[in-house]
Amino acid sequence: MTSLFDVLKTWLERGLEVFTIGLLLALTTIVVAAVFFRAVGSSIIWYDEVASIGLAWLSFYGASLAALKRAHMGFPGLVTAAPLALRSLLFVLSEVIVIGFFAIMGWFGYQVLEVLAWDRMVSLPGITMDVTQSVIPVSAALFILCELVSLPAAWQKMRSGIDPEHEAIDEAIRLAEEDLKESKS
Repeated sequence: MTSLFDVLKTWLERGLEVFTIGLLLALTTIVVAAVFFRAVGSSIIWYDEVASIGLAWLSFYGASLAALKRAHMGFPGLVTAAPLALRSLLFVLSEVIVIGFFAIMGWFGYQVLEVLAWDRMVSLPGITMDVTQSVIPVSAALFILCELVSLPAAWQKMRSGIDPEHEAIDEAIRLAEEDLKESKS
């Protein structure tokens, strides 16, 4: 039976993948176009500003996707080696710290939007800075949502003593062996 968390995780994952791939493609297109126009002597005036904002957006939304997949750097081997009670405490403590950090970042990021509402991009004055900086509170909320949605599965793995790094390595080996078998046949 599929749980609500699994359905939400699937939708979030697909949505974030589509959005981040879209951002990556847009950023790539902007950079290639800027190089082309600069080569022919007609630089795009808004390139630098838009590209830096696009890279920031890609980083923030990509971080949310990584949170959903529990792919951020950590010390899972160290935690997995600890006794269950300590492992549980470390897991809860790390979740509280991460969620607390992003809650604070989201709150202050939202507060800053009111200040930036009166400021505009230099190269594209029709766009206010609160639009460009909205990535901070939005991605902070997304990061928290992704952490919470992936929490039950991560808790279960932690309780079972499954090390996510070893699990990923085992999966990569399994896929490589399947590819090897297919290439031989």
